[in-house]
Amino acid sequence: MSKQFNAEIVAVGTELLLGQIANTNAQWLSKKLAELGINVYHHSVVGDNLERVRRVFAEANERANIVIVTGGLGPTEDDLTREAFQLLSKKEMEIHAPSLEKIEKYFRNNYITMTPNNKRQARVFKGSIVLENPIGMAPGMIVETNQVTWIFLPGVPREMKQLTTEKVLPYLEKKTGKKDVIQSQVLKFIGIGESTLEHELIDLIQTQTNPTIAPLAQNDGVVIRITAKGENKEHVRHMLDETRKKILSRVGDYYYGTDEETIEERLISLLKEKELTIASAESLTGGLFMSRLISVSGASEVCLGGIIGYDTNVKRKLLGVSDETISSVGTVSEACALEMARGAKEKLQSSLAISFTGVAGPAEVEGKPAGTVYIGICSASGKSEVAEFSFQGERNTVRERAVKKGLEMLYHYLKKLE
Repeated sequence: MSKQFNAEIVAVGTELLLGQIANTNAQWLSKKLAELGINVYHHSVVGDNLERVRRVFAEANERANIVIVTGGLGPTEDDLTREAFQLLSKKEMEIHAPSLEKIEKYFRNNYITMTPNNKRQARVFKGSIVLENPIGMAPGMIVETNQVTWIFLPGVPREMKQLTTEKVLPYLEKKTGKKDVIQSQVLKFIGIGESTLEHELIDLIQTQTNPTIAPLAQNDGVVIRITAKGENKEHVRHMLDETRKKILSRVGDYYYGTDEETIEERLISLLKEKELTIASAESLTGGLFMSRLISVSGASEVCLGGIIGYDTNVKRKLLGVSDETISSVGTVSEACALEMARGAKEKLQSSLAISFTGVAGPAEVEGKPAGTVYIGICSASGKSEVAEFSFQGERNTVRERAVKKGLEMLYHYLKKLE
């Protein structure tokens, strides 16, 4: 029977616990380990405290036979990864001459006085495999002790990723024999709730074995993560493709992308495919919608611009909202949203335009409660639609939810256009 390899990832750094930076290293490492068929059962984050780091290391040592540690290899007194592992393993440290030479050269070349604590970064455990760091100061290490493989990596993401890709993964591939391959694919949906999506797929979810199917809620809609395990990449890819087909045969109308694709990228692609241009007229969203679209590379081919018509006079003079509409139903209305969209389309000479008007809060406007939002879309063909929404939350939450709903509306609008 082949040996089972179970990994644990430990991130060291108080800045992670304070939320000053996100622990993206663990996410990236988990994905890479899964591709080698290595199970990751625990993620741990611990602050810069010697005894707490030692305790976390001791727990990992009991649970896993591969432990990957990121961070805590720097020059300052709060970089305690080596010291904590030394307490656990009783291994001696020594200076790694090539790393020390590199550190000293850096300070000489930049005319900076090197303080003694910088030598700390060149310390390695005796007998370890030293992973020389081509883009940073501190080297990584691989230490085999008591049937557990310990891998120490810098916390800086680009340094960690380079050492992992060039040194760690080949080492682990050889060590594990790379038996099973685990891969995941994320399908993204918009305009359907998590509970409804699960209801449509409940029989597939309840009978899942391999691949597994997991619905998850995210900021821009819901996703389904399909995870398959097999003997090689081709086998796994086939299983993922077959499961994907079954899912999309039921809820494909709401599907917009896979893995890292965003709804903004999909919208830009659709606009290009249909040879259309877009403009926006934004009141309460203040340009947030167009900002989302133009964050996509190549958006300039289809995004002509936007008009922020926050003030009533701007709505009237720049977007052409009629006095009759303003006096009879107000600026927070279906009629105003439609006229704003038409005005933006005509002013900027776009194929279609989208508009946002409403009450972000906290107080009501024109007798409409906070959270009331109207979104309008119109095209050169005369096809128009307006929808009313009531969003919950504080001011900026309402604005963000309005933008999200606008992205959803535009996506389904474009899909229906011939």
